Amino acid sequence: MSKQKLQISLNNDLGTVQSIIGSLPADKRIILEAGTSFIKRYGSRGISLIKQTWKQKVGSVAYVVADLKCMDRGGQEIFIAKNAGADAATVLGTAPVETLNEFIEKSAELGIDAIVDMLNVTFPFEILGSLKTIPPYVMLHLGVEERLHTEKQIPYQDCGRIKGSYTTTIAIAGGETPRDVRRVFFNGGDIAVIWEAINTNPRETTVLANQFLSTLKI
Repeated sequence: MSKQKLQISLNNDLGTVQSIIGSLPADKRIILEAGTSFIKRYGSRGISLIKQTWKQKVGSVAYVVADLKCMDRGGQEIFIAKNAGADAATVLGTAPVETLNEFIEKSAELGIDAIVDMLNVTFPFEILGSLKTIPPYVMLHLGVEERLHTEKQIPYQDCGRIKGSYTTTIAIAGGETPRDVRRVFFNGGDIAVIWEAINTNPRETTVLANQFLSTLKI
C-alpha cells in the first residue's frame, strides 16, 4: 500500500459535506478531516457524521481527523474527539509544552493519533525537541490568510530535517492545486492536505478528487 495520502478538510454545512462525501471515490488513500470551523459549528455531532458517512462508503479503512487546533485542556479535548469517532486530532505547536505532552500522552492511551500542527511555528524542529514523546503525526502548515495576504511559502524545507531525526508521519497543508500536492511528496511529505478546491466547488468533487489522487503513487 502506498504511504502517500490525500487529506480533504471539510468545512461546509452538514448537507454539503454529506454530498461531498457521497461524490468522493471510495479510495483508501483519502483521509477526511472535520475542519475547525465545521467542528465549531456542529461540535462532536459533525465529527460523528463524517466518520459514519465515510465508513459506510469505504468500510473499516475510513480514517477521520478532527482539526481541534487544541491550545489548552489537551486531555479533555482528545477525549471528546475519540468519543465522536475521530481517528486523529490536532493540537497546535504553539500550545504550552505541558498541553502538548498531555495531548500526546492521552491520545496514545485512548488509541487515537495525535497531530501537532505547526501553524505559525518558525522552528518546528525545536518544538519536537522539547516534547517527552514524538507524536505519530506532524503537520507543516501555511495558513489560509498567510497564503492569500503574505509572501510566506509552505515550509517544505522542514520536512527533511524532521525526518532526519525523528520517526513520524508528516502532513503538509497550504497548497490547493495538483502541482502543490506533487510538491508535498517531492519534498518528502506523506500526506497532502487540501480544502478550498473541493469546498468551494462541491459539484466538481468527483473530478477534482480524481485529479488530486492521480498525483499520488499507487
